Amino acid sequence: MGQKLKITGWVAAGAVAGVLTTVSLQTVARGSLAPLPLEELQQLAAVFGMVKSDYVEPVDEKKLISDAISGMVAGLDPHSQYFDKKSFKEFREGTTGRFVGVGIEISQEDGLVKVVSPIEGSPAFRAGLKPNDLITKIDDTAVRGLSLNDAVKRMRGEANTKVLLTIFRKDENRTFPVTITREEIRTQSVRGKVMEPGYGWIRLSQFQERTVDDFVKKVEEIYKQEPNLKGLVLDLRNDPGGLLDAAVAISSAFLPENVTVVSTDGQLAESKSVYKAAPEFYQRRAGSDPLRGLPAALKTVPLVVLVNEGSASASEIVAGALQDHKRATIMGSQTFGKGSVQTVRPLGPDTGLKITTARYYTPSGASIQAKGIVPNVLVDESAEGSPFAALRMREADLEKHLASGQGPEQKDPEREKARDEARKRLEEEAKKPPQDRKVPEFGTTTDFPLVQALNRLKGAPVLVSKTQIIVENKDEKKEN
Repeated sequence: MGQKLKITGWVAAGAVAGVLTTVSLQTVARGSLAPLPLEELQQLAAVFGMVKSDYVEPVDEKKLISDAISGMVAGLDPHSQYFDKKSFKEFREGTTGRFVGVGIEISQEDGLVKVVSPIEGSPAFRAGLKPNDLITKIDDTAVRGLSLNDAVKRMRGEANTKVLLTIFRKDENRTFPVTITREEIRTQSVRGKVMEPGYGWIRLSQFQERTVDDFVKKVEEIYKQEPNLKGLVLDLRNDPGGLLDAAVAISSAFLPENVTVVSTDGQLAESKSVYKAAPEFYQRRAGSDPLRGLPAALKTVPLVVLVNEGSASASEIVAGALQDHKRATIMGSQTFGKGSVQTVRPLGPDTGLKITTARYYTPSGASIQAKGIVPNVLVDESAEGSPFAALRMREADLEKHLASGQGPEQKDPEREKARDEARKRLEEEAKKPPQDRKVPEFGTTTDFPLVQALNRLKGAPVLVSKTQIIVENKDEKKEN
């Protein structure tokens, strides 16, 4: 999406980039299998033998097998994945919110890595890195030309190892080196504050193991500062998802007890489940409800949920549940549309399989898959509109994506036209000076969708989008 749109991630770094998945970590017993296709298995063995004996140079047998497994799983859908030792470690770090690095939240600006903020108490924080610092080199590698993911990988590493960052501080017009010793970092997936008297804002950037506990602490902080809260904004923009139990817990914090939050359906008996707003569906430790300390007023406080095209999976579960139960007004843009369940099954101590086992359905029975959640109120990302939203990748755009299961999918000619127009605008935008291409930070007074959400809570006029295109299947029956 070129220069206009920011790409953010946790570095040192970060929540696993591009993890658009809601995951249930469990191991299930294998059921009875149909007879194996012996002829095809013989062909697989024959190919393995030919590659091993005839290829131009010797090949690693273990790598051949690993690649064969990866190819088989990758052919299913975009979210099923074989984890080798390295990728399994990275996946676990993404769901726990712990990793080894320097401890900064970053984005990209003009081909460089921009420090959004150092994590308080982290090595980067102690080294004096500041918001808006630009990282121009990582050790001896120039950052310009690297993808954000590549920059993240170079800043990560083993604990107690050093990394040399070259920093350009714009407001001081100077470049200087900083040597930082990597440590284990705990990311904060929850941010929040009182925006103005009577109104609070809580942002979830990912659903991790610590998200629910951090959410409870943040809510308690806000209510301590503002006991008579008149309205709350739950911000799920660009939240790619995460753990299912965390999504059920966050939904339960706002919903009446025992109402349905989400249901799943798949081949296995374990995949046919209904998750309700009750502790047994989200608590991890017997007898300990992580939501028990929340103020009772949270169940009734006026609520707006902000979403956009980057809100996926667990975010869509929360938005769908709160929308179906009419507990919140959903505002923003139509969400990503990742409504499939991935189950992670260990294959050994260091490898595993993430495989799609079910689809998600909102309480009304609507499939999220390849559709997403349509907000009650469509709001653009800026006062000038959402000129590049049509270019953003959605679940329905991914090759081999799982169908919704509730009707045929069709190409939307209006969206294709909007994409062509957006590409032309993007080319013009890239010609502008960098200072004219800034995107406001979430949670600030210049955050246009947040301002509209607060207006909604206060009963003030809301600037509703007149240009957004809803992606839907025109021939299918609507369920809600």
